[in-house]
Amino acid sequence: MNKITILIHCKDKPNIIASVTNFVAKEGGNIVYLDQHVDREQDVFFMRLESEFVSDTFSTEDFKNAFKNILAEKFEMKWRIYSSKKKPRMALFISKYDHCLYDLLGRYNSGELNLEIPFIISNHNDLKSIADNFKIPFYHIPVSKETKGKAEEKQLALLKEYNIDFIVLARYMQIVSSKLINEYPNKIINIHHSFLPAFVGAKPYHSAYKRGVKIIGATSHYVTEELDAGPIIEQDVAHITHTYSIEDLIAKGRDLEKIVLANAVKLHTNRKVMVYNNKTVIFS
Repeated sequence: MNKITILIHCKDKPNIIASVTNFVAKEGGNIVYLDQHVDREQDVFFMRLESEFVSDTFSTEDFKNAFKNILAEKFEMKWRIYSSKKKPRMALFISKYDHCLYDLLGRYNSGELNLEIPFIISNHNDLKSIADNFKIPFYHIPVSKETKGKAEEKQLALLKEYNIDFIVLARYMQIVSSKLINEYPNKIINIHHSFLPAFVGAKPYHSAYKRGVKIIGATSHYVTEELDAGPIIEQDVAHITHTYSIEDLIAKGRDLEKIVLANAVKLHTNRKVMVYNNKTVIFS
């Protein structure tokens, strides 16, 4: 059985849904999921559709070509079609924090994440043993102000060699330049605490503790050239009280970061995220 996912956005017009569903039916597909959204302010239509094909002669490429010629050009769509037979290939970028790395690798090892992890890149050697334990190739590429350009060239070479589809910054403590961002637009996922921009700097939880905050959180988003301002994929918060120590805040924050990042990765790999005007439409 072949299963495909179709993502569409275009100017809202009559008859889009009927046209797409009739086309899928004529191609022999059985629709198992369909959701749509219309942004009334922008007058933009969004749709996500999953369909199964049982025919042995079904070709994803032929389906794409027919979809483009019959529907996409007619409605001036921006669209993507993905086959379930091809798992997305994810590269992990890390530094010294290990909580998000352990969480993602644990989920990956148990089969929870529908993806492949060809390698891990780090600007430090501290977490190499974790990659070794999970039998994933580890590349140490140091980064400094003087070597940043060459380091990114090495990173890009690896990304292309391994045919990487998207990147996850699992607490990678380096600013990603436009060189990588332009190669992977809306395909680099980052995680950070939700104190930004209120509590910037190296010790946000210390600053939050001093202010006596009652809610902490985490945000996962796509990376853009404007620091920590890309389209948001997933967020979550936790309530805290005056009884929490700084260590308690850090522990609770790391729990949130793990969950939020893992959920963002799932949404991305399951093709449930559409980006438009630096915002996201997240399908159920």
